[in-house]
Amino acid sequence: MISYLGSAGFWTFVVISSIIFLPIAILLKITTFTFDRRLIILHRFTSYWASLYTWLNPVWRVTIAGRDKIKKNVAYVMVCNHQSLVDILVLFRLFAHFKWVSKAENFKVPIVGWNMKMNRYIKLARGSLRSNIRMIKDAIATLNEGSSIIIFPEGTRSDSDQLRRFKPGAFELALKAKCPILPIVLDGSSDALPKAGIRLRGSHSIKVQVLDEIAYEMFSNLTAKELMEQVHKLIDVELKSLQTKGRKQVDP
Repeated sequence: MISYLGSAGFWTFVVISSIIFLPIAILLKITTFTFDRRLIILHRFTSYWASLYTWLNPVWRVTIAGRDKIKKNVAYVMVCNHQSLVDILVLFRLFAHFKWVSKAENFKVPIVGWNMKMNRYIKLARGSLRSNIRMIKDAIATLNEGSSIIIFPEGTRSDSDQLRRFKPGAFELALKAKCPILPIVLDGSSDALPKAGIRLRGSHSIKVQVLDEIAYEMFSNLTAKELMEQVHKLIDVELKSLQTKGRKQVDP
């Protein structure tokens, strides 16, 4: 496990670098908003900003497979399992254009929340029907303008590396927007930074696997619940496969 001093150094670097990068993000927003309505440039800068923390952290070895399955001119409902706070940093390394659907509390975090608002990421107050309806409306508008949406359908980070039950919002959205679903599987981040606490653990491999897209025509006749269950099973099978491969690589 990394020492408290090492963890403190990492988080200090995150804070200081964020203070430096925020004015750059503001400048980009001001200078590009007239011709970059989807905020592609600002989101790309944010992707580099977030990726910096995994690139420079020697104990987080991130591998991404299937990136080529993300088509540039297709707006997806992207769904991924959620193990750790690190997932957000790692998924920015897809370098795809998307808008996060994130809990409302995150938008109140200084610097990080301000940048989320500038990027027009989508707010969701957990447990609020009104907020869920608003999220669906905002997400459909975002998809219609050509930007993908990324959602953690578990709703929160898992307490372990096991997949939690899904919530239906992402699948209701895909059906209403008639957009393809892009499943993404992530493993290893719960070992790198557990849900409880902010102390980094030792060297860990974090794997991201982008699966084949699921075209709207393949689920147009399903209910949101049926679609949710099918995608849950798909991600669960792939997650267990990644975990099995990981154990085989570790075992002598």
